[in-house]
Parts: sequence; structure tokens; C-alpha cells
Amino acid sequence: MSVVVSPPPPLPPAELLLKVQSIDLMKSQSGQNRTEHHTHLYQSDNLVIRRGQTFLMWITLSRPFSPDSDKLHLELKTGPLPTVSKGTHVIVPLVEEPEDGRWEAAVVRQEGSKMMLSVSSSPAAAVGRYELTVETNNASGQTVSVRDPANDVYLLFNPWCEDDAVFMDSEVERQEYVMNDIGRMYYGTRDQIGARTWSYGQFDDGILAACVFVLEKSGTPPSGWGDPINVVRVISAMINSPDDRGVVEGNWSGSYLAGTSPTVWSGSVEILKEYHKNLGSPVKYGQCWVFAGVFTTVLRCLGVPSRAVTNYSSAHDTDVSLTTDIYLDENLDPIDELNGDSIWNFHVWTDCWMARPDLPPGYGGWQAVDATPQETSQGTFRCGPASLAAVRSGQVFLKHDAPFVFAEVNSDKIYWQRKIDGTFSQIYSEKKLVGHAISTKAVGTDERNDITDLYKHPEGSEQERIAVETASRYGSKAEAYSSPTAEDVSVEVTMDGEGPKMGSDAGLTITLRNSSSERRQLVLHSQAAVMYYTGVHKATVRKDETEQIYLRSPVNMLDWILEYKDYKDQLVDQAALMLTLSGRVKETQQVFATQFSFRLRTPDLILKVSRPTILVGEKMAVEISFTNPLPQVLKAVIFHVEGLGLLNARKIHYGDIGALESASLTEQLVPSLPGPRKLLASLDSRQLTQVHGVTDITVEGKTQTRPSRLL
Repeated sequence: MSVVVSPPPPLPPAELLLKVQSIDLMKSQSGQNRTEHHTHLYQSDNLVIRRGQTFLMWITLSRPFSPDSDKLHLELKTGPLPTVSKGTHVIVPLVEEPEDGRWEAAVVRQEGSKMMLSVSSSPAAAVGRYELTVETNNASGQTVSVRDPANDVYLLFNPWCEDDAVFMDSEVERQEYVMNDIGRMYYGTRDQIGARTWSYGQFDDGILAACVFVLEKSGTPPSGWGDPINVVRVISAMINSPDDRGVVEGNWSGSYLAGTSPTVWSGSVEILKEYHKNLGSPVKYGQCWVFAGVFTTVLRCLGVPSRAVTNYSSAHDTDVSLTTDIYLDENLDPIDELNGDSIWNFHVWTDCWMARPDLPPGYGGWQAVDATPQETSQGTFRCGPASLAAVRSGQVFLKHDAPFVFAEVNSDKIYWQRKIDGTFSQIYSEKKLVGHAISTKAVGTDERNDITDLYKHPEGSEQERIAVETASRYGSKAEAYSSPTAEDVSVEVTMDGEGPKMGSDAGLTITLRNSSSERRQLVLHSQAAVMYYTGVHKATVRKDETEQIYLRSPVNMLDWILEYKDYKDQLVDQAALMLTLSGRVKETQQVFATQFSFRLRTPDLILKVSRPTILVGEKMAVEISFTNPLPQVLKAVIFHVEGLGLLNARKIHYGDIGALESASLTEQLVPSLPGPRKLLASLDSRQLTQVHGVTDITVEGKTQTRPSRLL
């Protein structure tokens, strides 16, 4: 029996198969795509685009495309398990008339085997890095282009698109809150506001990849990365290291031998690059302004309008009471082990801009988010987004974490005294102590913009009191608002000018006011302590004996002086001190109390350049000089220098600087990018921190240079 073997079917003619030979995403920094998408400043060789907006691309095929017999579509995939139903595997069809707001492509030009497509994306698409391939189909078969990492596409939020949840309609604000890669950080106290320049560097080479890495490292599903509410919440958790080995490890101990002192950092680039290079090992160390600076960089890089914000006299409520509680013993001395609540001299967080469709109308716009690991939110160290409108009105039941933010800016400080039976009674309250001079960099200038009115009504106004009492109904100590307090004797602490200098005696003025028509006699307790800027007690450096004071006039002033020898061995990073006063009026038994925070001012670094203007690629010398204000030697001094487009961050181990001596060093720089630039420097030693300086340098480009950055 013979077996007949049928011949195999003939292969389709190779020329009839439609194959993709090359893809040109037109990704030049100065080209139409990058310019129209406002992504021309990213130092990335990939295509960087914003969602909800069209971009152009060329496809070269093996033969001319025939609409009658050929089919073609694009495929974009992101995340470990791309899925069409979850929006992480996007199929972009070829259509004749594309509609806004959808993933679609249309042929706008055809030249033989080449054709140009106009591709539109959804304004709600997940942000991140997408792999791009092209699939063709006809009667002769199906082909899929080979994935080329060089053709991966970064898709970002789009504040220029009205349909994007992060849309911001002011161009000058978009230039500040999205495109500016330099900012200002404010520190100090409400009466001694300090400022320093911070390099966000969101466009620097490698930073976009590092920011997407941070998202990926979170382990959250990319299907949720289209919602900015979710994205900022994820990043809030990922900037700090607890829970998830995030970007920065916090350290408030004063000992930083295993890493970099928080006051040394001048920008975010070095931190994010180190985190990415080390595959997600937390960078040591940070404090609140570092967390806020890195957070702002990541948000601006991904396209979310954002700004660093400083709140002075910032309360840290640990028990959801919406009050800041100070516990005193029978003798009116603070009970340190019970005083978990604290008031930080300053605290820095981030505002970001977005719609809030999850809240009632009116609560979109600026939202507070915080990456400093203070308290957990749903089991993770993160905070926000909390609507500023909700915080201002006391609507603390609106998510996310509005009670904590409200307490930071508008809680009352309540003093409780321990009674003989061990219970506590409320003896005094300060209603105007928390939340002052809330500051951010002004739009278009380096001036400070006071935005306190966005967070709270005018202090003491009826609206502000209503907001406090509204919020308190949702706290754990609502009964605190039922106790009346006597008011005929009050105390206030003030200082002259900008306050005391590091290395000198610190002088303050205590003013006691008697609003009654009768003479008052009182007992006054005073205690001076070195504080971490977070309001945490480090060491008591002076405790005065009780004084008998007679108030014979309406205004009575006392001088208070703390000598350098009393505090010099106890100071920590921010040179912060606190004077606590408490007293009782003999005639009325009224109890009063107050706490006054102040800092010792540090000198600036002086940066001098040989000329204010330089060409790209030209060498320039910069001299950094400094005078030690202390009558003691600064040991193992480290200088830190960096400048976007001027030089990469570097540390210089200088050695010791003698008591009251001057020191200088010279560094060489070679600019790589044109435009107005800022060179930043800081100094760190065990004996003195928070010393920094900045100078402006204009870099002129040569022909064929990369486009300049907007500042």
C-alpha cells in the first residue's frame, strides 16, 4: 500500500507580507514632539510625551501601505503583566478621523513605503515607561515589529491638557510648578525665617528613569498610575524608607557617620541617582526638607504641578486629638515622658495641584502631601493628598489625612496639670501659637510667598474659631473646648531683630501684661532647652528658680539671657532652642504658660566667580570662603558643591577650621548646558551645620548646543 504525501502549501510571496523595517519617533529634544509636549528639557534619548495630546511618528514598511488590504495598529505595554482590560496593554487602532481623548492613530502623510502617523492618547492613561511595537496584518499573514528599548516611550501627566486631572490653566504657574528645576527651601523659626536654594533637577540625565523606578519599586499595580491621587499617595510612601525601603532614610539623632548629614544636601539629583544606581537601597540621611525636595522633584518630573511648603510652629499631633497637648506636674514642670505631641520650629512638606473627583465639588486645586515619616496612614508612613480647602474650613472628615494636616497648621495648644489623684485638668490654652508664615517660593521670582491664608482663616477670626471647633468634633479631646480660662495676666516672649548669632549669648525679652486694674503677684518658672527642630527635647541647659514677681503696671518687661557656655556643647543641627515659661497668679489662681522657639543664626558661605558669564565647555574657577563664628575649632569640615548644568555634585574633605578663623578653597567647573544657572555650596561639621551659599552664573551656548533650560 502506497502513502501519498501532499506537498506543503506554497509560502506566501515575501513581498506581499507587510513588515516594519524601522520606526522613527521624532524624539529630538528640539523637535516638534518634544517642544509641543513641553518635554524638551528632559536629558533623555527616549521619546517623552504627555498624555491627552497627539504626537507624530514615521514608520518605514517593506512596501507601500494599502488601506484596502492592509491593517496596522500600534501596541504599547507597561508593567510586569500588561493587560488590555486594565489599560496597561494599549492597542492603538488606525482610523480615518481620530477623536480627542482616545488612543487612536491616523495617517497624515505617505511617501512610498514610509508613512507618518499622528497618534493621540487618553488624558487618563497610566503614566510610566511603555514598550512600543507595531503589528501589521493582511491576507498574506501577520507580523510584529521587534521591540527596541530605544523606542520605549515615557508618558507623563499633562498640566496643559484641560481633560487631565492635573490641568493648571495659568502658564506662569505651569512654568514655576512644573518646568522650574530650581527652588527655595525655608527653615528656621517664624521670627527668624531662613532660606536656601534647592536644585530639583527633574530634567537632569537619568532622573526620569529614576522617578519611574521609584514608582515600579513601590510594587503597586501600574493600572492605578493614571490617577494622580493614587500616584502622589504611592510616592509619598516611597520617598521615605520605613515600610518599603524607599528613597531616603530619615535621621534626627545628630549622628550621621554612616551617611550624609541632611543639611549637606543641596538638591535631589544626587539622591535619586544613588537610589537608582543601588537598585533601591535607601540613601542616608534626610530630614523634612530633604523628603519634600525629593518628593517635589519626582512630582514635577512626572508632570504633577508641585511646590515645597514650610509651616512654622508646625504641630505634630500623635493621638488624633486635633490639639497639641502639654502635660505638667503638680509643680507646673513639664512631664517629658507624656509630652508626645510636639511643635516643630518648622516643617516642610509638598503641595501638589489636581482635581479631586473623589470629594464634593470645591475641594480640588492645591493638596498637601508629606513624605516625612511622622504618622502612618492606612498602615503606611505617608500623608495626603489633603485638600487645602478642606483643611481651611475644618472639614477633616474628607480624605486623605486632613486631621493630621489640620493639626499641623491650626491646632490649639492645651496645657494639662496633673492633680493629686493622678488625673489631669485643663489649665490653659493658646489659640494662636500653631501654624504661622506658611511659605513657598513665589512664582517667577526668588521671593518668599506667604500662603497661610490658603491653609487657615485669619488667626482669631470667627471663621477660624469655627473651623477649629468643627475639626475638634472629630478629634479625641472634644471636651477641651468646654473649659473657660482666665485672661487678665498674659505672657509674651520676643527678641530683637533677626535674633541671636551662633557663638554669642542669646538675649530675649519676657513681657508680662496685667489687664486688670489691680496689682498682681505671680510665681514664674522658666526652663531653656536645646531642641531638635522637630520640637523633640534634647537637653535642658538652664532652669531658673521660682521668682516672686509683682505686676504694678499694665506692661512689665524682663530681660532673659542664655550664655554661650550654657548651650555650646548641646546644640544639634538646626541650632534650635526653646524657652518654656509657666506661672500662677496668686490673687486669682490663674495659670498661664507659653513656649518660645528660636534659633541661633549661622553665617553664609560666600561664592565668588571670576566672571558672571561663561560659555558652554569653558573652564571657570569659583572661590568658596567662610569665617568660623565659634570660639572653638570646627573638626573634619566637609564642603559640598553642585550646580545643574555646571558640575556634578561633589564633596570636598577640607579638614579643621580654627576658632574664629577664615577659610577658602577654589573649585573648577566646566558648564555643560546653557542658560541662567545657580551654583550651590554647603558646609558641614560636627560643631556647625546649616551653612550654605549660592551664586548665579549665566552660561552662553555655542552653536549646535542643546536647548537651554527655563528657570
